[in-house]
Amino acid sequence: MTKFVFVTGGVVSSLGKGIAAASMAALLESRGLRVTLLKLDPYINVDPGTMSPFQHGEVFVTEDGAETDLDLGHYERFIRARMRRSNNFTTGQIYDSVIRKERRGEYLGRTVQVIPHITNEIRAFVERGAGVGTPEAAQVAIVEVGGTVGDIESLPFLEAARQMSLALGRGNACFVHLTLVPFIASAGELKTKPTQHSVQKLREIGIQADLLLCRADRRIPDDERAKISLFSNVPLDSVISVWDADSIYKIPRMLHEQRVDDLLCETLRLQAPPADLSVWDRLVDRQQHPAHEVRIAMVGKYVDLTESYKSLTEALIHAGIHTDSRVKIEYIDSEQIEREGTAGLAGFDAILVPGGFGRRGVEGKIAAIRYAREHGVPYLGICLGMQLAVIEYARHVCGLQHANSTEFDAASPHPVVGLITEWMDREGRLEKRDEQSDLGGTMRLGAQRCPVLPGTLAQRIYGDSVNERHRHRYEVNNTYVPRLESAGLKVSARTPTEGLTEIAELPQAGPHAHPWFVGVQFHPEFTSTPRDGHPLFISYVQAALQQRARTSGAAGVKERS
Repeated sequence: MTKFVFVTGGVVSSLGKGIAAASMAALLESRGLRVTLLKLDPYINVDPGTMSPFQHGEVFVTEDGAETDLDLGHYERFIRARMRRSNNFTTGQIYDSVIRKERRGEYLGRTVQVIPHITNEIRAFVERGAGVGTPEAAQVAIVEVGGTVGDIESLPFLEAARQMSLALGRGNACFVHLTLVPFIASAGELKTKPTQHSVQKLREIGIQADLLLCRADRRIPDDERAKISLFSNVPLDSVISVWDADSIYKIPRMLHEQRVDDLLCETLRLQAPPADLSVWDRLVDRQQHPAHEVRIAMVGKYVDLTESYKSLTEALIHAGIHTDSRVKIEYIDSEQIEREGTAGLAGFDAILVPGGFGRRGVEGKIAAIRYAREHGVPYLGICLGMQLAVIEYARHVCGLQHANSTEFDAASPHPVVGLITEWMDREGRLEKRDEQSDLGGTMRLGAQRCPVLPGTLAQRIYGDSVNERHRHRYEVNNTYVPRLESAGLKVSARTPTEGLTEIAELPQAGPHAHPWFVGVQFHPEFTSTPRDGHPLFISYVQAALQQRARTSGAAGVKERS
């Protein structure tokens, strides 16, 4: 029987519910339990696919092609289980499902209401996400309820969680409440009142927290924990201090040292062996004691909100762990490059252009790519970053003036990147799109396996095939590939059915040689984990280390001369 842990948040958002949920899952998994996680988002959007990164941060894509909340990325980085479409759902999906049922007459003429129809649908979605009734059912499902207790939009989710705990019975459900204990500088003390009020608000809707995770910028003293315990009706040993850490991968150990996994197992009446956190201890030690350092310029347009590139940032950190390196990422606004030129890129050990949409800042990214190509700086282009590398090469090497993507210039004389209208999805179904199609859920999404060309840098990184996740509408125009390849660009992986460009690279020898220049149409950052890293990012950071050694050596020779 699947047991459930419901994780709620109080006082303010952005306290780290996703990290807390993922860390608890990592603890339970380390004790030999089969764990999964779900994220319930209370907004009315069907999914975050059409939301601005400034509104929502990164959109994480699952292997089965779902556009989901970025917390699912944390889940996959902390536990071995892979997330699916059913691991994340929104108010929009719930109401859409209920309304469709009503239109089909499934409610037999009843008045459709929030209780029981909406809450029943939420419960059904939660059970489906946990795999209840299937051979893949999790032993423990940790369910993160988005939003903050007291918000109107999250009330149906909290009510559904309350109903589930009642139906499951004692020992089968647990409530963990993450809350804020702010430090008031003018008073010089921590204040517990916001937490007291948050727990009180939770009790008003019939939920009593079993554990409190109290976020603060410092350790919470025992006397303050005792006060929280007294006024929240939570045992003292279940009031957990969660202070700011310089690495999210320290959180499992932090929670374990306060017996969080023991408390969860006791509440859920689970018999499990002791936790083995040796893997986490080793990777944290390697992260904290690097032997090397590299500086990477990430050239994009969402640089004021780094959550837009969360998985990418974490993938570079993982690569640093596996190369004994501290990866210093500096975010460069591509519009600043358009205004001021590329002089600010000097001194970086590598350059990266991530994915994105829209024409704003595109010419600055192309200028950065040209700088990397002409100065022999390791370059990684992801999704749009690969397409722009093709455009840059077409313009400045192939001589195709005004080459562009039809996303930015529909009248370009050389549309080397264009909208794909037909392709086979991962299930072998034919998908069709055009300029008039809806924006939501209409991209090439999810994982697709492709063969890799022998003798290429891509093959040395990936082996004979690559299986990565996609999220894009535009593709390299096959009409121009022969001309690009005759000018030196190498397409080292293509989709098996349509022959679409998946990886493009520059050779490491010959007239167009470059130390390390790779563009990929997919998003490799979605499959990187701290335990295993990712071969592409590890190779990229290794190239950055070699670049640093070359430039340091050249500088030393120049100084001696």
